[in-house]
Amino acid sequence: MAEQADGQALDEVVTFTSDLIRIDTTNRGGGDCQERPAAEYAAARLAEAGIEPTLLERTKGRTNVVARIEGTDPSADALLLHGHLDVVPAAAADWSVHPFSGEIRDGVVWGRGAVDMKNMDAMILAVVRAWARQGVRPRRDIVIAFTADEEASAEDGSGFLADRHAALFEGCTEGVSEAGAFTFHDGAGRQIYPLSAGERGTAWLKLTARGRAGHGSKVNKANAVTRLAAAITRIGEHEWPLRLTPTVRAALTELAALYGIEPDLTDVDRLLDKLGPAAALVESTLRNSANPTMLDAGYKINVIPGEAVAHVDGRYLPGGEDEFRDTLDRLTGPDVEWEFHHHEVALQAPVDSATFARMRAAVEEFAPEGHVVPFCMPGGTDAKQFSRLGITGYGFTPLKLPEGFDYWAMFHGVDERVPVEALHFGVRVLDRFLRTA
Repeated sequence: MAEQADGQALDEVVTFTSDLIRIDTTNRGGGDCQERPAAEYAAARLAEAGIEPTLLERTKGRTNVVARIEGTDPSADALLLHGHLDVVPAAAADWSVHPFSGEIRDGVVWGRGAVDMKNMDAMILAVVRAWARQGVRPRRDIVIAFTADEEASAEDGSGFLADRHAALFEGCTEGVSEAGAFTFHDGAGRQIYPLSAGERGTAWLKLTARGRAGHGSKVNKANAVTRLAAAITRIGEHEWPLRLTPTVRAALTELAALYGIEPDLTDVDRLLDKLGPAAALVESTLRNSANPTMLDAGYKINVIPGEAVAHVDGRYLPGGEDEFRDTLDRLTGPDVEWEFHHHEVALQAPVDSATFARMRAAVEEFAPEGHVVPFCMPGGTDAKQFSRLGITGYGFTPLKLPEGFDYWAMFHGVDERVPVEALHFGVRVLDRFLRTA
């Protein structure tokens, strides 16, 4: 067996995760987030290992870190390894521990970012520092990027880097980041490791209904609130048609084989029933979606406003944007206008690539009882912005999780946490993959 990440790396990944959690990088979406302290922390850990970091800002305090480790094969394409430094808000009163304590209790690291995604940032730091101690060089160049603003528009993070600093990513053809290669327990003894090879597109929408302002006691057939309510009801109740992308087809086919089921893709609903809990790995990526999330109208109970506004979280499958737009035009109708509040592309990566195979092999080496399957993420990551540079993105944040640990509930949830043993597994698997990539 090839040399592995050392014991110091296993200690450091826990320390770095805890330390990064204690640096409050809450991103509320209003531009007040300050990633710089976390960026400086990550940059210092790289510099200690002899890896020269570059700190970049579009907006003061919204700091990104980029560094490159030269590989042994100059002819090989480079690989981007990226993770974001910001986190979503957390209300301390709702948590069992303070969300920015980074407390380590009973073999678990607690705090906002433990899963999304300061754990991966810590894994990257621990692995490359171990390489520096061991004199390891990867085959291909590894470009490391710690980004700002992923939890909002990414305009100060990966979008800024892709648009203004493309030269730092020269040669990168593939990228690896969050939300793949974690343990999914199916309740029947199987351990499945979904590995992300796609993302639905982001379509955050602003809907505006206009009408005739007036007194609340008068008949008003042009009530903006009524018009808006009718439109968002149609959107919320719409049943989107089934659309199978190549990644989801591959996921269903491999899951069916795992369960010894005929992969009948002409009756997906029946197939999902047979898959039981494992159906959760694909059911959110079978269709486009649009969920109304915010409403804003009026200022006084007896005044009919002339305008009403709603926001909708829309997501569309690779190849599904035209259908999404046409459907929104129809559902909003003539009295409501809609526009993109934030819009990013859908992604799809090949599941038959050498990189996917190497990720699969790395997981299976350290989890031989596990079953790796491709899947498409229902949401999005910084891979969308980096795709502007021609970089194909995969989701690969390896974590071996105990049964009963609800991984998806940790994302943006209360009491976010990650087991220490999961971090150790992540370092070993990430190290193995990067050595062979």
